[in-house]
Amino acid sequence: MSPKKNNIKAFFTMLPRNIFSGFVVSLIALPLGLGLAMASDAPPISGVIAAVVGGVVVSILGGSHVTISGPGNGLVGVLLVAIATLGLESAFAAIICSGILLLILGFLRLGTLANFFPSSAIQGMLAAIGLIILGKQFHIMLAHRIKRENTIDYLFEIPFTINDAIHYNKTALIYAALAGVISFLIMSFYSKIRNKYLQLIPAPMWIVLLSIGFSYYFQFIVHENNPIDRAYMISGIPEFSEIILQIPAVDFSKVGTLPFWISVLALTLIASIESLLSIKAVDKLDPEKRRSNVNRDLKALGLATVGSGFLGGLNVVTVIARSSVNVNNGGSNRSSNFFHAAFLVIFIVLFSTQLTRIPLPALMAILVYTGYKLASPENIKKIFKVGREQLIIFFVTLIVTLKIGLISGITSGVLVTFIIHVFINKSVALFARNLLKPNVLMFQEDGNYYVSVKHFCSFLNFFKLKEKLDAVPETEDLIVDFSLCPFVDHTVMENLNNYQELFSKRGGHFEVLGLDLHDTDSKHPFALRRLLPVPNVIKKSLTRRQTTIEEFAEDYAINYDAIKKRETRFLDDFLFFRTKKINYIYNQLTSENGALNTFDIEFSEGEFIAKEEIRSTMLHIKLNKDIPEFTLDREGFLEKVYAFAGFKDIPIENHSDFSRRFYLLGEDTQAIQTFFTDEITHFFESNPYYHVESNGNDLLIFGRERLASIKEIKALYDFGKRLKAIVS
Repeated sequence: MSPKKNNIKAFFTMLPRNIFSGFVVSLIALPLGLGLAMASDAPPISGVIAAVVGGVVVSILGGSHVTISGPGNGLVGVLLVAIATLGLESAFAAIICSGILLLILGFLRLGTLANFFPSSAIQGMLAAIGLIILGKQFHIMLAHRIKRENTIDYLFEIPFTINDAIHYNKTALIYAALAGVISFLIMSFYSKIRNKYLQLIPAPMWIVLLSIGFSYYFQFIVHENNPIDRAYMISGIPEFSEIILQIPAVDFSKVGTLPFWISVLALTLIASIESLLSIKAVDKLDPEKRRSNVNRDLKALGLATVGSGFLGGLNVVTVIARSSVNVNNGGSNRSSNFFHAAFLVIFIVLFSTQLTRIPLPALMAILVYTGYKLASPENIKKIFKVGREQLIIFFVTLIVTLKIGLISGITSGVLVTFIIHVFINKSVALFARNLLKPNVLMFQEDGNYYVSVKHFCSFLNFFKLKEKLDAVPETEDLIVDFSLCPFVDHTVMENLNNYQELFSKRGGHFEVLGLDLHDTDSKHPFALRRLLPVPNVIKKSLTRRQTTIEEFAEDYAINYDAIKKRETRFLDDFLFFRTKKINYIYNQLTSENGALNTFDIEFSEGEFIAKEEIRSTMLHIKLNKDIPEFTLDREGFLEKVYAFAGFKDIPIENHSDFSRRFYLLGEDTQAIQTFFTDEITHFFESNPYYHVESNGNDLLIFGRERLASIKEIKALYDFGKRLKAIVS
């Protein structure tokens, strides 16, 4: 019985943080729900209904831990087609049937189906979805409505819409277009402003608040009507009391037609792929590195979709952007998903009439930015770095999806991937002869798990390897040997990298052997491997900044290494990196005894379209003694707010100035207060502010989340050198 009590105690201990996280997520979910519904030609409230039903049902019945559910970006294109061809009432029937299919997939334990889609084909499909969203909504963002046959026509019309917007002579349209442009700029540059106070409110909610504030300014200050054209204002949002009365009648009369089931299959395919990809990505962000029960989550999402469809809502999927925000704001269990739904209900009850003050171009700007992130040129660059053949797969999937449809697009991606694999290996027999053969053998050797893979390993049979890898606890040592496997594709290499990160975070060890003699056409770690030993030569040259750092190292007799390194396990135990993914460190400045190590680092917050790459300069100090774990930051308004979420500032006795200026966190209060002697406390009081963090053995120090100048590097290194002397 004790573990159960501990779980209950932990749940209530973390409850304030999950309520706080749910509130922050709801600030994003409200404008996104409205925007996604309108972009799908559904009533605006449909998106909010999906988020509320999904938050309640999935939080109770789901199998994931920190994910958020609601309407998804990927379904916009399919819903547009479904509503246009079937009508709104029949489209809700299709949504209900797709939910039933998701339920069936969950009961049949078919959550592994996502492993049969090549990574580049999925990227191509998602980029096509991004272009569908961008192409349709860009024109509304600039207060310009057009009707075209397909997405490509909408994209080709973008220059003409920009030209028309520049030459608007109607004030109401100019204001509408400005609302869209300003909102897009907020979405584009908000993440670049690394201000913790500003970022307490997400960018989409800033757009909502500014839009409503603009409306009230004209009403009460200028005493005029809102200057934005009425045709470009949100309408059709019922008051909460009317929502129940306006539940649509679901029409199943078209259930026997081919277009109906094409829509159902497309909705199910995209909902399942988007959800499974998001679950996989969010599991990597989970500070506790728990594995989600994918099949249980599919059943919960299916049930939520059925309920949402009957109430007039959209499909319910797992969403990556809102899930990333949930993790970054302290969400630790499914209750944050429930509270995000509860806050949405509160918003609709109290502020439904205020939402009609939001300009349509402002909401569409949020979706245009989302579409751009899905189809960003940066994604194409990344795919090209993996391999030129991946670019072919990407573009074939992209073009077929845009011209024909989502199901045809992903099917073409699978086929062209297989054809390319046959061409690269110059053998159909390698796949035809070995596809159905067992190719994975696992056994224990001296307490370690050993997996041998032979024949080939690609998206076609990766599920066999995945079953074995999932059976090994992440705290153990696991070796995967590909020496008998002449071909390993990009999808497998990418997944192996995910396993390596997972095992490293949980204290285990994941090692891949047998690829030393395999050749690759690029230096990217995810590139496909084939048994053709032709080495690649990579040149390295220093940038101007690196040359300056090198000169600084020579002057101070410090060792300098400019090479990028992905071995960053010494940072894993620091609290700062528990919800972040480290890509690599570089430009290392290391003291002769190795105790002080200053470096540039690239890490990311969030995943997928919510992913933000951040570069910073940090200092790592190795200590010769054990110290308590703690985090020290400058005291501010946000830290005072954190107190309501369960974070307690530790006071240092007889140092009121320190306690007033600094925010000190940690579990072992007594040990931390003992560690902060008069000398250490005075040191922090009399030096510049840095983020200082202890993992019990080492210290991590950095200033702002950006790369430091040479002067700042010198100051950081000197600060660390003096601090180490005092602590030691």
